[in-house]
Amino acid sequence: MLYAFTTISVLLSLFFNLFNWQKAVHRIIKLWSKGSFILIGKLYRIEGKENFDKNKKYILIANHSSLFDIMAIMSIYPDVSWFGREYLINVPIFGRFLKTINYIPMKTSDIRNTKKMVERLISQTKNNTLAIFPEGTRTIDGELNKFRKGFLYVLKATELDILPVTLRGFYDFKPKSRFYFDYTSKLSALIHPPIRYSEIKNLDNQEIIDIVKETIDSALPK
Repeated sequence: MLYAFTTISVLLSLFFNLFNWQKAVHRIIKLWSKGSFILIGKLYRIEGKENFDKNKKYILIANHSSLFDIMAIMSIYPDVSWFGREYLINVPIFGRFLKTINYIPMKTSDIRNTKKMVERLISQTKNNTLAIFPEGTRTIDGELNKFRKGFLYVLKATELDILPVTLRGFYDFKPKSRFYFDYTSKLSALIHPPIRYSEIKNLDNQEIIDIVKETIDSALPK
């Protein structure tokens, strides 16, 4: 049922995208992201909505532990643009869906290629918030993976504030290594107060990574 729902959402998004009806595309994305949780019969709670302004553009940074993470983020920001790993483009049906929502795949960690992708991302995203999973791939043990430096190039090129988001319960619900869902898990997203660019612009790369990672990790169950 979930695949069928996603397929219908993809087809409708592609159809409206052909006519450049972006409002319709965004509505379908919002319906898909929220409807998917309803369809699988799982409650999903969002906390900290007062910590951000939907009319403002951010770099949204979140932890990555499940394929449902993307749905969770898009239920917060339906018109978010993505900068992430190339493998998601190859996921059946879902990869086709990503192509309609300004998903820019990071093919390698090469500095030159990363800069080109950042330029492409900025030119295509207009006034959208940019979402990034800095771990690059889903965790296999529930702990945060090492943060890659790709988001730093985006940060320094855009000078946007960072909006950290901690996704909780998604690893327990559906990790990378398990086929079935664990319905005893509780799903939620905690939106932290923004990390102002003006407050971190003079820090070195590792200091920025540590601040963002510690903020997200602080809300994960220990």
